[in-house]
Amino acid sequence: MGKQTGAHIVWDWNGTLFHDNDAIIGATNAAFAELGLEPITLERYRALYCVPVPKFYERLMGRLPTDAEWEVMDETFHRYYAEHRIGCGLTEGAAELLAGWRSAGRSQSILSMYTHDELVPLVRGFGIEAHFIRVDGRTGPSGGSKAEHMVRHLGSLVGVDPARTVVIGDAADDAVAARYVGARAVLYTGGSHGRASLEVVGVPVVDTLGEAVAEAERLAA
Repeated sequence: MGKQTGAHIVWDWNGTLFHDNDAIIGATNAAFAELGLEPITLERYRALYCVPVPKFYERLMGRLPTDAEWEVMDETFHRYYAEHRIGCGLTEGAAELLAGWRSAGRSQSILSMYTHDELVPLVRGFGIEAHFIRVDGRTGPSGGSKAEHMVRHLGSLVGVDPARTVVIGDAADDAVAARYVGARAVLYTGGSHGRASLEVVGVPVVDTLGEAVAEAERLAA
């Protein structure tokens, strides 16, 4: 079929399209409590967060969690998050931006490290599923990088050219994954990372999703 001529956006979900900061911080602190760690603020979380996630815990604990500790924390995090995500919604303006990008004849997809079986019905529940040519969540163990998942995701998109693809996410790992497949990236400051930790990555950093889409259009031109 050849390469498509239009730009393509690969959207991140948590912290980007889905404004779930409160649920994330609550789940993180619930996980920390299992090990007797002090709770952290959103500001501290955004200053220290990184992937793989055990490295984030190392920054806070002074050591990597043991396998047993990681299993407890990971299970606690996901249980708490599943209970509290219901109070979260789409990021302001997200639905309109998705509709606008699609109506302009361009394609878009979601690649998230959130569990695939939970991601798909969540996206569907917001009534935005039709805007995407593919929605992929994580199918393996949690805690790793997005890069290998990005290879599989783009490989499944018929006619999408990585050179005209822009990844929009809220974490440095989104830019790493984009670079890994030859795509571009725009990072959004409203999620898991603060501006200072995003700017060191060397890609455009923006404060709104509207700016992110405008930058994506410029990068993929």
